[in-house]
Parts: sequence; C-alpha cells; structure tokens
Amino acid sequence: MDENIEIPLPLTGAATHDLSAVVIPLLRGVIYREVDSGLWSSLYNLQARVRDYVSVLGLELVLDDAEGYAFLRSRTRLAEETEDPSAAKLPRLIVRRPLSFPVSLLLALLRKKLAEFDAGGGDTRLVLSRDQIVELMRVFLPEHSNEAKLVDQLESYLAKIVELGFLRRLKPGSGAHDGQVAAFEVRRILKAFVDAQWLSDLDARLAGYRLQLLTGGAADE
Repeated sequence: MDENIEIPLPLTGAATHDLSAVVIPLLRGVIYREVDSGLWSSLYNLQARVRDYVSVLGLELVLDDAEGYAFLRSRTRLAEETEDPSAAKLPRLIVRRPLSFPVSLLLALLRKKLAEFDAGGGDTRLVLSRDQIVELMRVFLPEHSNEAKLVDQLESYLAKIVELGFLRRLKPGSGAHDGQVAAFEVRRILKAFVDAQWLSDLDARLAGYRLQLLTGGAADE
C-alpha cells in the first residue's frame, strides 16, 4: 500500500441540492448515503454533470452505490497508476497525506479484517473493540513487548485513522456495542483505497511488515 494517500475528510451534510451544492460538499470531503440521503440522491441523479464539471479541475468522481459513499480523487493519481502522462500536467487539488508505518500497517490489517467479515456474510457493519484491534497488531510485535506502551501508541494510531475517515468511534450506549468497551466501526470506504489487487498480495506484504517491525523499522507518529 502506498504510504502517501489522498483522503478527503468526512462530511456531515448539505442544505441545498443543485449542482453547486453537490460539488462543493464533494470538494470538502466524502459524501455518505447514510449521513444525508437527500444529498446522496441528488448526487446520484446529477453524477454525469458532476463528472463533467470536476474533470475540468483534474478530478474524477468515485461513487460506490453498493457501499453508499462518494468522493473525488485526482486524475494525477490515475495517471501515475496507468502511466498516462496526459493527466499529470495539472497541479494536485487534493493533497496526498503521508502515513507513518504503524498507521499504514493498521490500515492493512483492518482491510484484511473487512474482507474476512464480508466473506462471512451477515451484517454489513464491522465493529471492533479496542482490545480486538490490539490483538490484530500483537502478532507483528516482538515477544515480551510492553503492553501498556502498545495500548498508548495504538490510541494515537486509531485517532489518526478516525481523522482520515476509515474508522468511526462509537459512542457509549449507542446500542451498537457494549457501552463499557471502546469500539470502532470500520468504514467501508477503506475498500476504495486498499483495492482487491493490493489485497490479493496482502499476506506477503504483511510478512514484510512483520519483518520490518521485528528489525526495528517502525517509526512512531
């Protein structure tokens, strides 16, 4: 996974739903169907016009109706992926954000967990407690690691991933989990940034991550 990743911030809603009021929220961040169904409906109906509009800015609309999210990404990124030089002449409107090694590793582990969860069918929401996330990380750490230090560091990594929009911290008493235990929902937009091709090589990548951690290659954020 590229440890520089361009991620718009999550959005809470919009008031009117003409073309401008759809494009402006997209420029600000991610649109979720579950957050604002009216805005989502307008975006869905206007998506052809939105695609034309944002293409002038060197952007592409990514809309996943099955998962219920939409965002903009740079055509510069597409040019890098496809080796198409025609899209690489515009400056970036959406910046790339550097990720520390532990955050990148945790994103990979969450993406793998989401794939396993989807393969099992059932509920569409993957909710993990903090303790479960600690267990995901534990296998990549040297034996006799300091447990308290791991939990403290994990809190900073989780905060970063919540800020990026890939996790949602659940409020105590929300009914989605035991209110006495810190828990997080894995946002399905993570699938758009860690794709199926990357996931197919995940075991080899995770082995490389573990080796890097064991040899002291991890950098704290």
